Amino acid sequence: MARRNRRRTIPEDEHQDRWMVSFADFITLLFAFFVVMYSISSVNKGKYETFSESLDKALFHEKKVEKEAEPIQVGAIPTRIQPIELPNLVTVTEEEHQLSEEIMEEKRRLNEVSDEFQRALKPFVESQLVGINKHDFWVELEMNSELLFASGKAELSPKAIPVIEKVAEVVRNVPNVINVEGYTDNVPISTGIYPSNWDLSSARATSVVKELVKNTISPTRLSAVGYGEFHPVGDNTTEEGRFKNRRVVLVLMSQAFARYGMSDKERARALKLAPLSEQTEPAEKAAETPAQL
Repeated sequence: MARRNRRRTIPEDEHQDRWMVSFADFITLLFAFFVVMYSISSVNKGKYETFSESLDKALFHEKKVEKEAEPIQVGAIPTRIQPIELPNLVTVTEEEHQLSEEIMEEKRRLNEVSDEFQRALKPFVESQLVGINKHDFWVELEMNSELLFASGKAELSPKAIPVIEKVAEVVRNVPNVINVEGYTDNVPISTGIYPSNWDLSSARATSVVKELVKNTISPTRLSAVGYGEFHPVGDNTTEEGRFKNRRVVLVLMSQAFARYGMSDKERARALKLAPLSEQTEPAEKAAETPAQL
């Protein structure tokens, strides 16, 4: 019996180039791969770092401590826009939120008084016999003792009277409390009238207070304090320093911070604090409750 031919014959209608389909798919994938690689190489640095940190945290549950390499920037590097600083912006501070309008008005009034001192005493300010220091809640008018008193004396000299009159004109129409403070240098004084610098500084402050009262300044607004030599503003080892230390200072106080300015209720309202009666009332009620039970 003849051996049967087992060779398989290929039908003529079957396509011989099917391999090209797979090859085309491979080329397409390779092209897509290079496109992705190119897009990654030009990624924004900030977005890359954010993505990298998020990926590390998700995979390894820890933050990346330090990056060993950074992606190469291709194309234009993203610019960082810096904020523009605008000068003289009016901002509302936390203090202005807390303080009442009454306190803010008083601060403005003290600023006006400081400007008035500058105008009224301009010749003495220029000759450095008078200094004006402005603060938020008080104004200091510093007068050198050489302008007001003779050496070792507490009686006002004739040239001091016009100065005190100008000061009285400025403070007459404002309600603020005035503390008059006397200071000396550290040179000891021992006389029958003034046994120490304490006595001399107190007597000088009192003389200024009396002259202000003569110029119709209410005594309830005034106080006299002597500090002696213990609060110097200059070097007592030099004549120039001792000259600065011999002085009388008028402190125009804010009513909310002066002892004899506002009452407790007025001060609490101005500072937006609960009055003392309201603060103690809950405690008193709490103390009464167990007894009633």
